[in-house]
Amino acid sequence: MKRTILATLMALALAVPAASLARALDPTETYVLAGALLDKPGTAPRGPSTLVLRGGKVAEVRSGFAEAPAGTRVIDLRDRFVLPGLIDSHVHLNGRGNPLLARMDASGRDVQDVFVTMQMSARATVEAGFTTVRDLGSDPRSIRALRDAVDRGDVVGPGIVNAGQMISVTGGHGDGRNGLREGISDTVELHQINVCDGPDDCRRAVRRQIALGALVIKFAATGGVTSNVAGGLGRQMTPEEMKAIVETAHAFGRKVTAHSHAMEGTKAALQAGVDSVEHGTFLDDETIRLFREKGAFLVPTMLAPVATLAQARAGQLGPAAAAKVGEGRSAVPNHERAIRAGVKIAFGTDSGVSVHGDNAREFALLVERGLTPMQAISAATANAASLLGRGDSIGALTPGMDADIIAVKGSPLEDVRRLEQVDFVMHRGAVIKQAGVRAPFPPTEGLALKADR
Repeated sequence: MKRTILATLMALALAVPAASLARALDPTETYVLAGALLDKPGTAPRGPSTLVLRGGKVAEVRSGFAEAPAGTRVIDLRDRFVLPGLIDSHVHLNGRGNPLLARMDASGRDVQDVFVTMQMSARATVEAGFTTVRDLGSDPRSIRALRDAVDRGDVVGPGIVNAGQMISVTGGHGDGRNGLREGISDTVELHQINVCDGPDDCRRAVRRQIALGALVIKFAATGGVTSNVAGGLGRQMTPEEMKAIVETAHAFGRKVTAHSHAMEGTKAALQAGVDSVEHGTFLDDETIRLFREKGAFLVPTMLAPVATLAQARAGQLGPAAAAKVGEGRSAVPNHERAIRAGVKIAFGTDSGVSVHGDNAREFALLVERGLTPMQAISAATANAASLLGRGDSIGALTPGMDADIIAVKGSPLEDVRRLEQVDFVMHRGAVIKQAGVRAPFPPTEGLALKADR
């Protein structure tokens, strides 16, 4: 029997070209017919095109609508604008966009309950067209388990680059003991591994997160809006502590990002060598110069202050957090200045503060602040892929890239809000959503899918 199979393969190899043999032996080949294709964000889109997919990767990009061989799966998106799957560089899959609810039921939720929430958040995110996310603050073991489950195909969700817990100083944004009564605070302290004081202790905190599976390290350079501690958004971590964190993470091959609002925190983080800064609410010419000099990305998370303002008005924030909400409004002119100055922007929403699945609302805010629609899309594709260190696999639809594909009606280059209504999503070659309907997961082999007209 083995000799017969070997003889057949040898005969095929002699009778057909190598490319044809590969197609003959690969039952997963898929043809995606695109009415318009933005295969390389930052360059002009192509007209009618065909993406040939094999093994969850883009194998070929052809002009026009190619005729698929008999038996090949065909996905007809000839009346759609097709582009790479989007990347959100700042999410919290454990968050639900309702801080009051989170505070009320926190004492009754085990990590197993949180994991279910994370699965729901992951599905909502990928169905919104975001096929990769950087999770910047969740239970380390849970987010690692979810990441691996998605990679195996056991759970529907985006690819995850996880940070575990945000590293913080005592009393800082990220210290889970803030504002808790004595008994509960003592219990939290027993399990808290992300708080550090002094450079050596901060090195320990970084190594602990990496040991738990963190692929990126995040630390709180300054105060934060939603933490239950008063004192505003000023710098909380010392420059020496930041430098120790960055050096340790980089030594382990991990990129580092800093949660930072105040200029003093952002400057110190940039001087310490971070790869990106989250929020960057307060900026001046010196800070902007440092961004450009260091080549660091700004992830402005413009949707976050919109969400927290609405939560404050709805009475969903505690007094300490509500007092800090107004400071977030200062971000608008500062982000505009950064954009005009050419600071590198990567797309991030802080979803979990806002509701998962609404991530694409960030695009309109980026355009309002000065990016063109193409630049905003690039921020969520090529730029974000570069920030994550995955520019060789995501962020474009060229041969060798992951088959992460989305489609919308009409060109988002004309109206970026069209990205708020993604009706086709493919992640690594598996169809997640088709015309607003959840597809089987994994999809039925050989199934020909056609978009609603």
